[in-house]
Amino acid sequence: MAGTNSERIMLAEGPAIILVEPQLGENIGMVARAMANFGLVELRLVKPRDGWPSDKARAAASKADHVIDGAIVYDTLEEAIADLNFVYATTARSRDGFKPVRSPVTAAETLRHRFKAGEKTGILFGREKSGLSNEDVALADEIVTFPVNPAFASLNIAQAVLLMSYEWMKSSLDDVHAVPFDAPEQPMATKDELIGLFDHVEEALDARGYFHPPHKKARMVENLRAVLSRRAFTTPEIHVVRGVISSLDRFSRRGQRAPAVPVRGDEDTDTDGDASGE
Repeated sequence: MAGTNSERIMLAEGPAIILVEPQLGENIGMVARAMANFGLVELRLVKPRDGWPSDKARAAASKADHVIDGAIVYDTLEEAIADLNFVYATTARSRDGFKPVRSPVTAAETLRHRFKAGEKTGILFGREKSGLSNEDVALADEIVTFPVNPAFASLNIAQAVLLMSYEWMKSSLDDVHAVPFDAPEQPMATKDELIGLFDHVEEALDARGYFHPPHKKARMVENLRAVLSRRAFTTPEIHVVRGVISSLDRFSRRGQRAPAVPVRGDEDTDTDGDASGE
């Protein structure tokens, strides 16, 4: 993204992420990192096995300290969701009961709608080994499940949080195809620049006996030009290729310096071999 760190807005809103009896501090830290990546900040922990706070969690959070510092520990799941209006339970397996089952996309859209309406929402994630119990799921309003390989459906808790956090962020976009930054615009090469590249490559190859036998040279040149013209080069890309050729052309096969070949129509090309094109 363009701009300095001081100009970047820290997103901090959305549903609470509730981890039910998480076991490893490292997993909690990776959950915090995933949340921070996609603008979630409220982390609730129900009876973390190894206690809290956790140095391992902070280390694994990779500077998502605002999530770690704001984490709240609860003794029961009922206490953790008491102030929430609507809760999703995540699961990878079919459950008995009458809970509606939603996809991550639908769940994120529902959470976004309720968030805009001023409701407090949350998403439940279960234990690393066994997930959420049926009793845990019973406390949720709806179930969200992921389209995973049915023969290998188990997700790491941080992966599951990452998927839902990503869908939450995506639900705020006006255009889901938009990207946070664009590739720098480069001028398309002119035909004169492309022909200059042809001449440069052919001259370098001819000097090294590439076109053999001689009577096949015309067809070989034709094939070479066809390959080089299959895609539309930009001017900087032409500079890169010709810079590489110029660097190679300064040396003979025995490693002795040879006269540099002039770069036709490309006076600004760095002939010292810098292929940056800048």
